[in-house]
Amino acid sequence: MKVNYETFMRFFRNECTPEEQQAVMRWVNESEEHKKFFFRWEELYHLGKTDVVPDERVFQEAERNLKARIKDEEEDDRPAFSFLKKRWKYAAAIAAVIAFAGFNAWYALHGGEDGLITVSTQSGETLTLVLPDNSQVWLNENTTLTYPKAFEESTREVSLNGEAYFEVTKNKHKPFHVTSKNMNVEVLGTKFNFKSQEGGKTAEASLIEGEVKVEGNDDEGSITLSPGQKVELNLMTRQMKVSQTDAIVDAVWHDNLIPLNQADVFRIADILEKLYGMDIILSPDIDQTATYSGVLQKKETIEEVLKILQNTIHIDYKLYQGSVFISPKHKE
Repeated sequence: MKVNYETFMRFFRNECTPEEQQAVMRWVNESEEHKKFFFRWEELYHLGKTDVVPDERVFQEAERNLKARIKDEEEDDRPAFSFLKKRWKYAAAIAAVIAFAGFNAWYALHGGEDGLITVSTQSGETLTLVLPDNSQVWLNENTTLTYPKAFEESTREVSLNGEAYFEVTKNKHKPFHVTSKNMNVEVLGTKFNFKSQEGGKTAEASLIEGEVKVEGNDDEGSITLSPGQKVELNLMTRQMKVSQTDAIVDAVWHDNLIPLNQADVFRIADILEKLYGMDIILSPDIDQTATYSGVLQKKETIEEVLKILQNTIHIDYKLYQGSVFISPKHKE
């Protein structure tokens, strides 16, 4: 019996015949790769059922159903079911997180001949994914990413509409491509931010680490970026421009973390100006030798961040009419 996408969907809905269940188990146990794909589809299936945040009663009913299935599997002596015990418990944990966190990103699985998976986020949502090659992708709000269930032997290709941050698993024999309507990015292994929204005015890519080649889709040419550079394509003039950028600021949305290494007050002020759109004025007698190393978390307001820094780099601050004045911390 042939196992296909629809068979797995019926399996997850507990609608398979005994013969189909056995066929699924045989397929999954054929290889570690099959298990990996099965687990990924299972996770997406359970997440995809959460278009509407369930109330406590619905969640409790789902949890009871999952526990009942786990119990049935534990009473079954067949080895083929052994790997499923942990997976269903994991699915229950996912359901719990989704139910209480209010997660409602939209997952759409396309299981036809193209074998593609499409994941989309709505306004105000971000989402983290792990691709078949273990590359990680963070999707910003109103973003759609399409990728295959398994990458081909010679290349890895995904399609983006919106904004995403990528941490690509290195494989010099298998380039990683991000395609979009406006421009494409080719990479061997790197960290970068890519924004290309249909209907937007510009498309841009910022490089944090590694090396990428960016190419326009209408013969605008190709440009290879170095870390700290950004390429911007004007969708009206079709001109591409490369500039130096604060790449960690461009990508801070994906985890709200700002990695700093011996950053002085001038560097910190520059980052905060870009993140919060406020002018920062430094006192002439500010200590230029004090530095900050570590990961700084972006907060809702600039004042929350300044309170964290106040005792670390010994500063005082004052907010006045949309500007921030920073001076040396006065000794008590």
